[in-house]
Amino acid sequence: MYEISKVFLVFLLYCLFGYIAEMTMCIIVDHKITNRGFLCGPVIPIYGVGSVFLTLILEPFKHNPFIIFFFGIIITTVIEYITSYLLEKIFHNRWWDYSNNKFNINGRICLLNSTLFGIGSLIIIYLANPIFHDFLNQMNRIALIITAIVLFIIFCADVVYSCIVAYNLRNQIIIFSELKNEKLARIPGMLERMLKKRVKKLKKYPNRLLKAFPYLQKSNEKEFEIIKKLQNNAKKKKAKKKK
Repeated sequence: MYEISKVFLVFLLYCLFGYIAEMTMCIIVDHKITNRGFLCGPVIPIYGVGSVFLTLILEPFKHNPFIIFFFGIIITTVIEYITSYLLEKIFHNRWWDYSNNKFNINGRICLLNSTLFGIGSLIIIYLANPIFHDFLNQMNRIALIITAIVLFIIFCADVVYSCIVAYNLRNQIIIFSELKNEKLARIPGMLERMLKKRVKKLKKYPNRLLKAFPYLQKSNEKEFEIIKKLQNNAKKKKAKKKK
């Protein structure tokens, strides 16, 4: 139980580390603070998964930085590609796209990111791992286990909620994608009645998700135009009823 708790806390620390790295990149590139995570909390699981895999696979080769760098690129790039593919298949959306970057594969991965991941692998093995493990080793065993259990419950709750939100967004995009291709979409009145009937049970999605993954909105512009129009009409009708 102790070792499992320790591995989970290391996983969370790297999730937080990845979140901070993404936030820093947004501040440098976009000059604004944006929650770039799929989850609501300040964690990005893909970084935690990648870091744990790197540690388990590459720690025995710690004596050779070249192996750490080279295989770090391969491991993290494979994880990023698989994650992109699974997210697209599950949620019917492409969450990021590197098609405009040189040396990319299907827009899911690119050479620049892979090289940065290779450098990150060196940081993980030679710098972060010793610091994180020393920190956790100094914690009381019982306190460490309790902390891991509490954080695990919070993490699972965040995963469930975020998946529901993403799935809801997926449903909206699918519905509007189907409607925009129908001949009935040319008849505004009938379209509006169909929209009301088909989306009234869908919950509103948080704008945070679109800010975190701007490619979502960019790749579904027509669908989001319809969604926005429907939401504005609903707001106007509510305002009239209050008057």
